Amino acid sequence: MPITIDNPWRGDGLDPDGVMPIADAAGVASLLARCPAHHETPLRAAPEIARLAGVGEVWIKDERERMGLGSFKALGAVHAIAREAAARAEGDDLQTALAGETYVAASAGNHGLSVAAGARIFGARAIIYLAETVPEAFAARLEARGAEVVRVGAEYEASMQAAEQAAAENGWTLLSDSSWEGYVDLPLRVMEGYTQLAAEAVAQIQAPPTHILLQAGVGGLAAAVAAHARLVWGDAPQIIVVEPDAAPALIESIRAGHLVTTQGPVSAMGRLDCKTPSMVALAGLSRDADRFATITEAEAQSGVDILAAHGLATTPSGGAGLAALLAGLSLGPEARVLAILSEGPEDG
Repeated sequence: MPITIDNPWRGDGLDPDGVMPIADAAGVASLLARCPAHHETPLRAAPEIARLAGVGEVWIKDERERMGLGSFKALGAVHAIAREAAARAEGDDLQTALAGETYVAASAGNHGLSVAAGARIFGARAIIYLAETVPEAFAARLEARGAEVVRVGAEYEASMQAAEQAAAENGWTLLSDSSWEGYVDLPLRVMEGYTQLAAEAVAQIQAPPTHILLQAGVGGLAAAVAAHARLVWGDAPQIIVVEPDAAPALIESIRAGHLVTTQGPVSAMGRLDCKTPSMVALAGLSRDADRFATITEAEAQSGVDILAAHGLATTPSGGAGLAALLAGLSLGPEARVLAILSEGPEDG
């Protein structure tokens, strides 16, 4: 059963005067209207999952086909790069607006694809740093999108340090999906992109949910969706953030009352295996989330197996929120649950 804690900072947050996630999705929608690859993703009713979980309704925002990149991350870095292209473009010529620019990022998964796609669309160069443990198939997908791949280190943190150093030494633009003191502006725009899926879900769902389940790594997706949900629905939905117990960066920061870096083994929830939270995401979630939960590797895999059996194939990262529900997160028989299937299966 998932381990949960109530959020004692709900309402004001840990840093009321700090930078908070952008909640309004209007700016994202106006940019995406100019992108031919953009189409909204479906919101799926999942009555069998609801029955198995002992709740009234489950609605799943399915991000597995977002813009042909296979995950919600397509909305993030592409949006941040598009913002810069729109600011620099002469007239409507966005395709060459960023010619000569180089974006560098570290990635354990789909963020790198989004950086690569955004750079290619607007005429820039993308260099993606990968740890040695990232599968070669993913490196090939990045290269197919026009990115240059550099392998550094045994884990994500090492590739992140290398990307940051390379950006500083070469005058490149570091584009991370996390934020820290002194590095906020671009990650804030990455997070803003994720409000698009929240706005779509708001328009698609039949009635406001009573509960929203949000899986988190550094916390960008969870914080963006939570901020938009509070903007639209106020305090009514209970928002629950789900992390791997091997990487409990947000829940431990909430316990400590400040941002902390955690330790733990490598998690099969690879996209969520982040030991340090995003500063902006933590600020937003400490304000907007009601509860934080962790799940085990076995609970994540069991949840993914159940989802696959019901035609909802994903990874342990992509289905972590629903896995928590299926592992015994007690919400009650009247609960109307909104969750996100954030990526497709590894071989999809």
